[in-house]
Amino acid sequence: MPQDESENRRREYARQIARLADVRDERIERAFAAVPRESFLPPSPWTVISMGVATRTSDISEIYSNVLVAIDLDRGINNGEPALHAAWMDAVGPQPGDTVIHVGAGTGYYTAILALLVQPDGRVEAFEYETDLAAQAARNLASYSNVTVHAASAFGRVLPNADIIYVNAGAIAPDVQWLRALNPGGRLIFPWQPHKGWGPALLVTRREKGFDARSLMTVGFISCSGPTEKISIAHLPTEADVAAVRSIWIRSDRAPDSRAVAVYDDVWFSSEEIDT
Repeated sequence: MPQDESENRRREYARQIARLADVRDERIERAFAAVPRESFLPPSPWTVISMGVATRTSDISEIYSNVLVAIDLDRGINNGEPALHAAWMDAVGPQPGDTVIHVGAGTGYYTAILALLVQPDGRVEAFEYETDLAAQAARNLASYSNVTVHAASAFGRVLPNADIIYVNAGAIAPDVQWLRALNPGGRLIFPWQPHKGWGPALLVTRREKGFDARSLMTVGFISCSGPTEKISIAHLPTEADVAAVRSIWIRSDRAPDSRAVAVYDDVWFSSEEIDT
């Protein structure tokens, strides 16, 4: 395909995605237009998934839409929905010079977009537990000098300080090291799945007095590999509890109180508002 045609196709796709996600930051649209999605996918024919229906196609225009594309059907691993990621990126607001930790990088497509958003001086530390995917991501991202791919779980390890932690795998609770790694004003976004499966995407912001938490949307992600948190059955959150969450606390810093709506080994969720 001629380069001009390829670039035009990506620009139209990026406009569509930005419109669907109601993106405010124009840099996000430009980043989506700059990264060729097919470079991060298996060879065609691709399996495109829309509204739960999987279709095989060799038509490249079909992957330039707001669809999932299978990376490994047997393991349930997909290149996720572009509009969702555009909305998340708009919510966490990557800026030039930021350090981003990408948890569950897959084969690196959204890692590449994040890398463009933090140029020229920012970095992305990408973690992928599945060794074959991590190896593929490292190859795909070889030209991105500000990305380091780690073939490892981002659970249970001390992480570098970060402005953004961007988690693309469902978690029963956030790893306590994610919270500790956030710089002042840093943002964590992750799919909270207290009952497994679907749950809210939570945006967590490190404030001077604690960790503010807000639900953005309901999402479904494959579960993280390597989590160690276990929920107390006595505090299993109801749907109303999940909706009431306004802050997250580290248990070693503060014990759960009467406003706790979910209590885990190392962290707990609260209905308490954080003063900003």
